[in-house]
Amino acid sequence: MTMHRNGTTAVPERVEWVDAAKGICIVFVVMMHSTLGVGNHMGGEGWMHTVVAFAAPFRMPDFFLISGLFLARVVDRDWRTYGDKRILHFVYFYLLWLLIQSVMKSGSIGDGTLAGFVEHLAFSLVEPFSTLWFVYMLAVFSIVAKLVRKVNPVLVLAVAAALEIAPIHTGWFLLDEFCGRLVYFLAGWHLAPMIFRLAEAALARKGAALAFLAAWAVVNGALALNEVTLLGQTTTLAALPVVSLALGIAGAVAIVTVSALVAGTIAGRPFAYAGQHSIAVYLAFFVPMAATREILLRLGIVEDIGTVSAIVTLSAVIAPLVLERIVRHTPLSFLFERPAWARLGEKRPAVAPAE
Repeated sequence: MTMHRNGTTAVPERVEWVDAAKGICIVFVVMMHSTLGVGNHMGGEGWMHTVVAFAAPFRMPDFFLISGLFLARVVDRDWRTYGDKRILHFVYFYLLWLLIQSVMKSGSIGDGTLAGFVEHLAFSLVEPFSTLWFVYMLAVFSIVAKLVRKVNPVLVLAVAAALEIAPIHTGWFLLDEFCGRLVYFLAGWHLAPMIFRLAEAALARKGAALAFLAAWAVVNGALALNEVTLLGQTTTLAALPVVSLALGIAGAVAIVTVSALVAGTIAGRPFAYAGQHSIAVYLAFFVPMAATREILLRLGIVEDIGTVSAIVTLSAVIAPLVLERIVRHTPLSFLFERPAWARLGEKRPAVAPAE
């Protein structure tokens, strides 16, 4: 590996364990939406609900941490180049799929009227819509990172950690999630060299890595699956202030460790492929999720809530990957690949006229 001018470690364009980590994260995200949806429609909970609850402390923290890993490559570039790669990229997909999702759900949006639909779109520019909030937040975090790039990283991480620990519940989804997730994105950026060394250490000391994972699983499960009543509100031990931050970090370390161990193996390759195309899964999973759930519930062949949830999850992950492969290199590729007209391109230096 080489070093950037700012001292951060340069890494190849694709790192298999990073792709595997993204794949694991996107599966957990789809699993949550699929399982909770099935539970609501079937009026109960199944064994998949336990898996979802177990993953709650680290599911989104790790996703944001992985999303910040390669920020050092571009954060010091001019705003035009940086904006294209780290801001407009996410803005494009958010706006495109906001329109797609809204059209598909138009009957239940804004009372089904054109004025209500337009109002919904306008409101969605300041409060992210449905499952698209993650893409929206990545654009916001990228702007913040650019603005604080010259501030001492220790101070930046300390402030972000304080925001995560503070009991901020304004009811404004964007602000609440911003405060709760920023620290992980910034940690992925500033601690990237340490995270890559962690992955290397996991491979070098597999026995110690497996022992850590076993201990982590026990502690994470004990805290994530047990509830406590505090100030009249029932929550899990894992969601308590400070504990949530500690478990988010520990869970991120665990996913990095697991991903490093399975990368390149038969078990890891499907996750790596899903990670390479995670944007497609994240943007489009809601369609096959809803369709598969409806089909299974109408047929009534499978009655176990957990099994139905697992089937819906599998379908919701695989279908977008198949769709992305089908539309690749076709006029519909704009669904998952930003077209040239939606790119700014790098700023080219002026060329002095020939004398």
